Amino acid sequence: MLKLRGLGKLAINFSPTGLSVGTRQIHYAWVIVAIATTMLVVTSSVRFAAAALVPYLNDPDSGFGWSYAAISFAFSLQWLVLGIVSPYVGWLGDRYGVRRLLLIGAILFTAGMVLTGTMTKLWQFYLYFGVLLGIASAIFTILLVSGVTLWFRRYLGLAMGAVWSFQGMGATAFIILIGAAFEQMGMKWIFWLPGIVGGVLILLLVRFFHNEPADIGLRPLGAPEDEPIERTQNDETAKIRSRVFLQQAQRTSTFWNLIGIHAWGCMGHQIINVLVVAIAVDLGLSLGVAAGVLAVQQGTGVFARGAVPVVAERFGCRSVWVVGMSLQAFPLLIILFAHDAWAFYAFAILFGIGQSCEVPTFQIANRQYYGNVPQGSLYGWQNIGGGFGMGMAPVFAGILWDMTDTYAAPLIMSLGFSLLGLVSALMLPSPRASLIPDWERHLPPSIRSSG
Repeated sequence: MLKLRGLGKLAINFSPTGLSVGTRQIHYAWVIVAIATTMLVVTSSVRFAAAALVPYLNDPDSGFGWSYAAISFAFSLQWLVLGIVSPYVGWLGDRYGVRRLLLIGAILFTAGMVLTGTMTKLWQFYLYFGVLLGIASAIFTILLVSGVTLWFRRYLGLAMGAVWSFQGMGATAFIILIGAAFEQMGMKWIFWLPGIVGGVLILLLVRFFHNEPADIGLRPLGAPEDEPIERTQNDETAKIRSRVFLQQAQRTSTFWNLIGIHAWGCMGHQIINVLVVAIAVDLGLSLGVAAGVLAVQQGTGVFARGAVPVVAERFGCRSVWVVGMSLQAFPLLIILFAHDAWAFYAFAILFGIGQSCEVPTFQIANRQYYGNVPQGSLYGWQNIGGGFGMGMAPVFAGILWDMTDTYAAPLIMSLGFSLLGLVSALMLPSPRASLIPDWERHLPPSIRSSG
């Protein structure tokens, strides 16, 4: 145990089981939140911010000169890969633990970033940026978020709020970095610098990341003092527990409905994320005003994502999704019929809150509907909906806009998807009772939890 003494009686204890500053005890769960947040910021920011490079990749003078459709497919491909591999990543995380997979993810992330910086051919863009970074994104998105869940019985909403809020800040900061440093650094170092530095940082942080509290002799934060300290991730035992739980969960309609909510919600807001600037410009607003609309929308989301999980933990995931999908759907009517700048900015605030209610709520929903269960498999399956929704909806919306030659087409498509999400949210049962509280009776008695 290492202690550092400073002025007066201040003492810092760095032991994971006795972490404290002075007389204040700090549960190691908050260290896990800090580590997961840092990793997620490093690995996910480039996925969103790299869209700022699209004009450069389209410019023939840059040496690329690729079409917008060809460039857009690389971004869609990354989301599609994430959706395809997410269930397998979640299952592997439940069976072998998050820590091992994070090491693989760090290698894939670094390799994908470095190789993307060297690309000269379109197929390389698809392979390096779309596939390699898509797999890495699945590992960090699924396993970090589900891994944090295992550390909390109380304050899970606050933990998820911190994770998702800082993730949004990281993406915004990376966009600013590209704008400020691209001319000096060039595209190669825009990918190389965060790829190499971020990869090394992740490898260092993995050393301090533990799969679950029992690994270091702790209970989850908020667990009763008399609860036995038991490990749930132990290779073969974890494999059986994960498989049996998933079989029981898939028999509930809510399991499939949650995948649908992730799909409909992501389809609805990703169309707007990709096309709102183009729609505003098409309606006569300046590019500066249109970019400001997107900035307000995303900035509102940063703050909303911090509060949404806390609200969901207090009032239930169903209520949050009903409100969120409503704010993601009905404000679209504002810019369908009013085309002034004030209308777009009012829309941006409301829609920014609405779209931020979807993704950060899934860990709260999984806990409320299923309890303390293997989280990776659940969230992995749910990300099938999110990955395919984020990947395909903007493509179809763009095609429909081209066919109809009107901005209204993608707006109506987004409205339809968000309304489907609202209907799905209304169909959810009350989150006050676990749907399958007795799922462990299907396990061999020797691997049932004491709880």
